[in-house]
Amino acid sequence: MRKLVIDCATEACSVALIEDGVLVAGEYALLGRGHAERLVPMIAALPDKGMADVIAIDVGPGSFTGIRVGLAAARALSLAWNARLQGYESLALVAAMALSERPGSAVDVCMTGGHGEWFFQPFDSDATPLAPLASLTPAQAKSRSTALLLAGSQAAALAADRTHAVAISLHPDARCAGLLDERAFHRDPRPSYGRAPDARLPSAA
Repeated sequence: MRKLVIDCATEACSVALIEDGVLVAGEYALLGRGHAERLVPMIAALPDKGMADVIAIDVGPGSFTGIRVGLAAARALSLAWNARLQGYESLALVAAMALSERPGSAVDVCMTGGHGEWFFQPFDSDATPLAPLASLTPAQAKSRSTALLLAGSQAAALAADRTHAVAISLHPDARCAGLLDERAFHRDPRPSYGRAPDARLPSAA
């Protein structure tokens, strides 16, 4: 079974083709912006232009635009190829990536959020979430963090005042999606923005 993994929910943009759990090909780029322009060429450069039986997409949290771009591409390809669609969370993948480097310990994942806040979520040593995702101020995140292993784009900042903490700077990478337990993937993927949207529909007159 082939799985195409698409991850452009954060500053990073990556794609991977995984067959029977083995990485066939993939590409990763830390873009910041421009996901819409890069994503389709990255998929097209994969073997068989990325065609797969299953398409897995990072639903967030992260950038509003990046999440929407990824979901739109995944849904279009799933219809064109009659492929099954799956979703997974960005912080879960970062947790799995960190634990692959330093197994056997709990990990707190901390990623850049919106308006100066951080996305924060603690995970057990088997990458099971210990609490729901939260969008917190830096001070709130530091007060909640107890793990000695910290991972994510804000891991170093989270570890700044902690002598014994180990910080691993990471962004989600589609090429590492094979590290996720199958329970981390869910059907009918929907955006997970991590906080309430800034824009609101105008009130009725």
